[in-house]
Amino acid sequence: RKEEELDSKDAIILHQFSRPTNGVPSLSPFCLKMETYLRMADLPYQNYFDGKLSPQGKMPWIEYNHKKVSGTEFIIDFLEEKLGVNLNKHLGPHERAVSRAVTRMVEEHLYWTLTYCQWVENLHETQKMVSLFGPFSDLMKWILCHLTKGIVKREMYGHGIGRFSEEEMYTLMEKDMRTLAGLLGDKKYIMGPNVSTVDATVFGHLAQAMWTLPGTRPERLIKGELINLAMYCERIRRKFWPEWHHDDDNTLYESEESSEASKTYSPLQDFSFYSRTETFDEEGNSISQTPDTDYTGHSLFDSDVDMDDYRDHEQCK
Repeated sequence: RKEEELDSKDAIILHQFSRPTNGVPSLSPFCLKMETYLRMADLPYQNYFDGKLSPQGKMPWIEYNHKKVSGTEFIIDFLEEKLGVNLNKHLGPHERAVSRAVTRMVEEHLYWTLTYCQWVENLHETQKMVSLFGPFSDLMKWILCHLTKGIVKREMYGHGIGRFSEEEMYTLMEKDMRTLAGLLGDKKYIMGPNVSTVDATVFGHLAQAMWTLPGTRPERLIKGELINLAMYCERIRRKFWPEWHHDDDNTLYESEESSEASKTYSPLQDFSFYSRTETFDEEGNSISQTPDTDYTGHSLFDSDVDMDDYRDHEQCK
């Protein structure tokens, strides 16, 4: 297929994996982090679901004025510099340091244990959520998911965390999740009453445990003992993803600030252009929705880590 030329003049084009079939925006915590950040910062953006990795072999990545930037941390730094947005301007030096430490724990430690649960232990359920279409879609999903499983196990072994037993990995996962629950406490967001960049990171990862890992230990933990994390995820979902509806919606995770308007949903769409300000009114009702015209999605492996070993797999596809 001849590649489509994209005009990114004064427009943020977000390249990411296509939407899964279970209503969650992404099975990739980094893609969900990046799109949530854009909504938190109220930056209009265009989704492009081409499944194509960045020149560095990463996903997600953006194009802005024909400049390509990959790696969520570098993307956020780039947008802050170019567009003057800053979700952390209310944080002091100590809070910024804590925020960065939490980000590193989540992205370099908790991420791997959740990925193991998603792509190794719970692969059968994950395969059902993968969005691929065509006459051989079931076979392609099986091949893709099992290739991804092998990549995940190899990457985890290289990282070091994959050299532990499954029980030991889940022990590390529980420690990380309990740390987040303790840090959050009864606050609205991780760093206090106002949203900051770390919330996009934490939400992107905890949302996987909340909505993509049915019956697993992380789901039981977040919806059981660590209920404040579940309420935190619901709070962010309802505020920044008003069109994201889930079959398990109920009043269990609602806070006193929830309103009747927040309980009105429309199906999650693949917007070719999205702006929280222009697309939704103050009650969260949809005003205009434009379906994305390129919905192929060839891969669902989160590649916000180095992917040198992944290129051969991409060529096979």
